[in-house]
Amino acid sequence: MSLKLQITEDMKTAMRAKDMERLGTIRLLTAAIKQKEVDERIELDDAAVIAVIDKMVKQRKDSITAFEQGDRPDLAAKEHAEMAVLAAYLPARLSADEIAAEVKAIVLEIGATSPGDMGKVMGAVKTRLAGKADMAQVSAAVKAALNP
Repeated sequence: MSLKLQITEDMKTAMRAKDMERLGTIRLLTAAIKQKEVDERIELDDAAVIAVIDKMVKQRKDSITAFEQGDRPDLAAKEHAEMAVLAAYLPARLSADEIAAEVKAIVLEIGATSPGDMGKVMGAVKTRLAGKADMAQVSAAVKAALNP
């Protein structure tokens, strides 16, 4: 079953269960997916849907930080709940050690030697680790691998 079908089925389940918080988050997700499909005039595959979910999770993390700095724990809790629903659709995340190992393998494949090669390495890493790792951690691992 594709990820989009799974999201649609989960939305129906949330409607039947009258789980309004989960339903609201899933509706936001389906709206974001449809918006991207309409904007780009394409049908999103699972990888593109994961990219949309990843972007939404990052937005929630940023919002949580802002709400906690603004002393709004009520809004931060709401964002945490939405982030938990969204994160359920993401594939299992790689650990820091696994990310470092992948980055080292890619650096060797490309033959990158200096920090000036970071763009080439990041391009290859993004395609291989899309949805599997937090890109902030990946960026840090690439910097560490290229700066001896």
